[in-house]
Amino acid sequence: MTDLATMEFHPQPQAGEPKPWAFPAPERGALDNGLTVLRCHRPGQQVVAVEVLLDAPLDAEPLGLDGVATIMARAFAEGTDKHSAEDFAAELERCGATLDMHADHPGVRVSLEVPASRLPKALGLLADALRAPAFAEDEVSRLVRNRLDEIPHELANPARRAAKELYKELFPANSRMARPRQGTEDTVEKIDAAAVRAFYERHVRPATSTAVVVGDLTGVDLDALLAETLGAWKGSQAAPRAVPAVTSDDTGRVVIVDRPGSVQTQLLIGRTGPDRHDRVWPAQVLGTYCLGGTLTSRLDKVLREEKGYTYGVRAFGQVLRSAPDGSGAAMLAISGSVDTPNTGPALQDLWQVLRTLAEGGLTDTERDTAVQNLVGVAPLKYETAAAVAGTLADQVEQHLPDDFQATLYQQLVATGTVEATAAVVSAFPVDRLVTVLVGDAAQIAGPVRELGIGEVTVVSAE
Repeated sequence: MTDLATMEFHPQPQAGEPKPWAFPAPERGALDNGLTVLRCHRPGQQVVAVEVLLDAPLDAEPLGLDGVATIMARAFAEGTDKHSAEDFAAELERCGATLDMHADHPGVRVSLEVPASRLPKALGLLADALRAPAFAEDEVSRLVRNRLDEIPHELANPARRAAKELYKELFPANSRMARPRQGTEDTVEKIDAAAVRAFYERHVRPATSTAVVVGDLTGVDLDALLAETLGAWKGSQAAPRAVPAVTSDDTGRVVIVDRPGSVQTQLLIGRTGPDRHDRVWPAQVLGTYCLGGTLTSRLDKVLREEKGYTYGVRAFGQVLRSAPDGSGAAMLAISGSVDTPNTGPALQDLWQVLRTLAEGGLTDTERDTAVQNLVGVAPLKYETAAAVAGTLADQVEQHLPDDFQATLYQQLVATGTVEATAAVVSAFPVDRLVTVLVGDAAQIAGPVRELGIGEVTVVSAE
């Protein structure tokens, strides 16, 4: 009989002293061509993230060509003066890099992620895409066809359809915000390579653009690398465009997008409110989180746990567009889906949650839990270079100071229950909400009218 092996126990590791955390501060500079550069050295983050912001907002699109900014953004990856579309994609793949582009109301954003060891090659490809995009007729035509194929699928998606209707309701008909970000069938089918080239030449230049670089930059001469790549991008020294004011109509009303036979109703309730320049923003973030930011929020406790109407309802604030003078706006919204027969009762209970909140306020426990969740998880949220770069790019896009996010966490900790209550009640007043319901109008219109939450209009889903 063999002896049992002796098990050796090592001492239990002890936790070290907690280290204070703050959102990383970038270094700001500029290249000779006018391109603004923000850099942030993050030791250990071997995948470098680069965000380039172009001052080509949706309201700059020519009348009747909604979607040209989106097609231009996608076309950046479809060849340059040095590479065909296929060669460009192959070169990116050899670098282990990913390149994403999208257009939104503030402008166009180009996002690159690449291992630090291959940053020089990838930055060169990115610079070529911005400096000398091919915009070949056949590639642009293919992108237009792809976009036209996407539109019917978006209209068939209840959440996307609800968003389209809410923006149409909230904003004036002549506002770019009232129309789909990526264009409609009527506008997209008019886009060709000449239109894309004209939009590029009118709005894309280094002097009005910003590059954000985040990651482990050990051993990287970033100044020299940027000068050789993005520094070779030439353009005029035109001043940034003025940002038009955002106006909206939040008169309380209900729009039902009719989907006969639908077993669920998609709901989207919203209005516009202050953006991150407003001093109420930290309290608004905190109060909105308590209302519907997590599975333990008030909305979920009632609509999900107590009544079983839904898998979840969320409340959120999303910046639409900001201006240097602070005249921007954010979308304040509540979204979710409920089963068709309970649409009326669910809305009734949702409104009751808002009324109860206005009458009795938040509790200190709700406030403390929200602060712990929002501030406590921040170090995990920003573990990757891409997350840091994305937030820094948001700050640039919204004309905020470089220390905004770091300061925001301090402000959240300092915000009291009374302030958070006042902010969320002001954000979601029961008589100033536009409600969009995508569902079976024959079943839900009557019960919704009986609630008295606003005039009810039924529109076709087409």
